[in-house]
Amino acid sequence: MVRSMTGYGRCEAVIDGREIAVELKSVNHRYFEANIRLTRGYGFLEDKLKKHIQSKINRGKIDVYVTIGTSENEAAEVKVNHSLASGYVAALREIAERYSLPDDITVSSVARYNDIFSVHKQEEDEEKIWSEVETVLDSALSDFIAMREAEGERLKKDILSHADVILSIVSEIEERSPQTVIEYKAKLTERINELLENSTVDEERIAMEAAIFADKIAVDEETVRLRSHFAQMNEILESSGAIGRKLDFIVQEMNREANTIGSKVTDAALAHKVVDIKAELEKIREQIQNIE
Repeated sequence: MVRSMTGYGRCEAVIDGREIAVELKSVNHRYFEANIRLTRGYGFLEDKLKKHIQSKINRGKIDVYVTIGTSENEAAEVKVNHSLASGYVAALREIAERYSLPDDITVSSVARYNDIFSVHKQEEDEEKIWSEVETVLDSALSDFIAMREAEGERLKKDILSHADVILSIVSEIEERSPQTVIEYKAKLTERINELLENSTVDEERIAMEAAIFADKIAVDEETVRLRSHFAQMNEILESSGAIGRKLDFIVQEMNREANTIGSKVTDAALAHKVVDIKAELEKIREQIQNIE
């Protein structure tokens, strides 16, 4: 299925008392690039996140935001710096004595000085945390990929509509091209008759000149190759995986064939049709830049 390189996905969940949120958003990029932003202290997850995302996404610049809260079940020990607490108490009593203030020191008043406390958490199980984050990540990725696929389907339809227009123009060129040879032969005969007046016209020579002209302006090989490129493009659009670069190459080849046709045609109407083909090819190329 065709995928766009732009997408968005988000998931929030509480697993084993821990709140986890994962958000992904992407834009076009020539290669895969992931910028990971993690809650402080969980840097060990960055490489795992990047590898897991890359296993599912081939191209695009992706910004990933991961927020990890503290688990309600996480054991923690609060320790008191008694030396510092004693200093605060002594200082408060000194102030009370010196300025004749009531000595109303309480635990609550001392506890306001939060630097006397330190929190010691139990060492976290990194594999367990990764397992929890991976679960939320997969849900966010599911929405993210679904959005890219929906947008990719719209791109595919648009590309095929432009392809239909081009193939229709190609048919017109194929129909018109032989007629230009007939017209050239008629004009050539008319000019020779005017020059020679009543002299005999060498029909064999005129036929030879017309054949040379027909060979110079023949575009049947180019139109056949152009149709072949479109058939290949259709096959690629029906395949899976990263197809953007393949499509980009095919469009380059189509442009070459269109340029060759343009250099061969001498008829003004056909020249305009070649311009129309190139305009449609440019629209296809622009859409392909969005495909993964």
